[in-house]
Amino acid sequence: MNLEDIGLHLRAARMQRGMSLREMARRIEVSPSFVSQVELGRAKPSVGTLYAIVSELELSLDELMADEPTSDEAVVQRPVSADPDAAPQAESPVPGPGPAHVEPSDVGRRDEHPFTLTNGSAPLFADGWEGRRSPLQRADSRQRLQVSGAAWERLTNGDDPFVDFLHVTYSPGGESCPSDHFIRHGGREYGYVITGRLRVQVAFDDYALEPGDSVSFDSMTPHRLSNPYEEESLSLWVVVGRRGSMQL
Repeated sequence: MNLEDIGLHLRAARMQRGMSLREMARRIEVSPSFVSQVELGRAKPSVGTLYAIVSELELSLDELMADEPTSDEAVVQRPVSADPDAAPQAESPVPGPGPAHVEPSDVGRRDEHPFTLTNGSAPLFADGWEGRRSPLQRADSRQRLQVSGAAWERLTNGDDPFVDFLHVTYSPGGESCPSDHFIRHGGREYGYVITGRLRVQVAFDDYALEPGDSVSFDSMTPHRLSNPYEEESLSLWVVVGRRGSMQL
């Protein structure tokens, strides 16, 4: 996915939520002109800034890389202002997600998926996770997102509403955010280094991970990832429950 595609997704999601460009800029502490340039595909945000934007829009990285709107976006209709920089309209409360359950009538049927999970009124297998879609994701057809020396590849065949499951590459000199900033966001994350080395800073602790090393931490703890080494770093990352506010 190129910068223009990323920008189109971000702008569409922001407008769907009735959020002005100035309000987005205020929340992530950058200038409105920078947000506009990102949405137009003319500026490359850092990994940290991109995380900040998608968190404010309540998107996952999977949704950002998706070719079509996710089931959540299709079901939850938010007011859209005719003027993208106008103040956001008041929203009606949206019921929270209900418990997942199994439809008894679907159990045992051989010609369809054996069960249907639901979350509130939205089927969890809608769109990207429909019962007919293969659970297999081929290595040569992963959705890929590349920003500031880091490349994320989605390891799920479609948007997973519960987890970000990613193959992450940090080029030499690549970093999740500038050296004087740290990332915070909702959820908990787990990382495993495959090849190369990766520097992981979590609060006041600083770790140099080598192949086979792993790390896990509360994502609300300020953290930063970087590759100050000469070789490329490949790792697997799982982030559970990432949706939520972020501060830099």
